[in-house]
Amino acid sequence: MGKNKRWIQLAIFAIAIVIGALTLFNNLYATDKRPVEGAKAPDFTLSGLDGKKHTLSDYKGKTVMVNFWGTFCPPCKEEMPAIQHQFDKRDTQNVEFLALNLGESKITVQSFIDQYKITFPILLDDNEATRKRYGVSNYPTTFFISPDGKIAKIMVGEMSEVFIEKTLESIKASAQAAPK
Repeated sequence: MGKNKRWIQLAIFAIAIVIGALTLFNNLYATDKRPVEGAKAPDFTLSGLDGKKHTLSDYKGKTVMVNFWGTFCPPCKEEMPAIQHQFDKRDTQNVEFLALNLGESKITVQSFIDQYKITFPILLDDNEATRKRYGVSNYPTTFFISPDGKIAKIMVGEMSEVFIEKTLESIKASAQAAPK
């Protein structure tokens, strides 16, 4: 019995080594398909709490702020009032705010929205397919998309209201300066 125990231990050790090597290889040599600043923003269509379908490409010609967040995320909660204040200040003809919730139940999200008095569109990324297409792994993460549909700025982490305002103004200035 002792010999068999030793072989089982060696087999388990060998399997662990193979799995570790495959994981290391995958992490070192996998192609990174996350969108980067300057790239075209991946299109998506998601349902909102408002019951409407929202498609990113429908907002072409506008600056769009796409914020990935969750009710479980303290920095997400902290930045929500700043986003709401900027939403209230902006001309919705030129800027659109979309907050993509990361796979939480509609009831949980609606309760959060009611508590924080959020009025900008909240979209439900139920199966987190959009989060994965955007390569989001830290929350909150925000993509600022210019009117031409390209990613102008990516912010990982909590944003201040000043940061949001300066980023939106910078995109507006760049869009106005661009040749038509």
